[in-house]
Amino acid sequence: ETLKKMLELSHQLGREERKLAILGEGNTSARLSDDTFVVKASGSNLGSLSEAGTAVCRFDALLPLLDRKAMTDAAIDEALFAARVDANAKKPSVEAIFHAYLLTLPGVNFVGHMHPVAVNQLLCSKQARPFAKRRTFPDEIVCCGVESVFVPYTDPGLKLAQAMRAAVVSYIKRLSRPPRVILLENHGFIAVGATPEAVFAATLIGVKAAEIFAGAAAIAGRPNFLTPAQVARIAGRPDEHYRQKALGL
Repeated sequence: ETLKKMLELSHQLGREERKLAILGEGNTSARLSDDTFVVKASGSNLGSLSEAGTAVCRFDALLPLLDRKAMTDAAIDEALFAARVDANAKKPSVEAIFHAYLLTLPGVNFVGHMHPVAVNQLLCSKQARPFAKRRTFPDEIVCCGVESVFVPYTDPGLKLAQAMRAAVVSYIKRLSRPPRVILLENHGFIAVGATPEAVFAATLIGVKAAEIFAGAAAIAGRPNFLTPAQVARIAGRPDEHYRQKALGL
């Protein structure tokens, strides 16, 4: 059932007209148990992903890599192959390491990583950090959180996973809550959640927020951001919590 949900989420995220990911871009994952998770295999296509294009991996084979100071590309590849439960499965995505970490966060059962055109317009510009830190409308807070984790550009793979862990730990320490969205400078967008619906909603609203941000910046030089007090008010409203529950967020 969990695999089925992940595949359905992948197909929605991989629809080319949404411009979230094309060809072999992006990856998804889901927690199967305390010991294992399933992740898209390297080179598979989100829009047509099948079980054959995934790999079930062991957490305990990948999480220790986060504490390694240095590994060669060949050693990382060996570790990814060794993490598979089924030795005949395809090679897990190189980003399976950060998927393993994110799936250990409280309440996170699904992860979606894409390269949305609208979001990457900002992540590949000097507006990347302001876009991550500020909010422009209420539904962005409801679906994407009070702010996003921002990770400066880092080499994909182990180094990115390590940088992401450091940024997420800092975020949780500062805001006392896990993130919903992680933004990777010059790279892409990650949504995490308890359900596929939460990941999908954060992704769609994240793209909408990027389009609004870019449009407002083009018109006025910068968006009219919500104040910290306004953000806190939306995040704490009981009716918004009810709506989050009703929407599966």
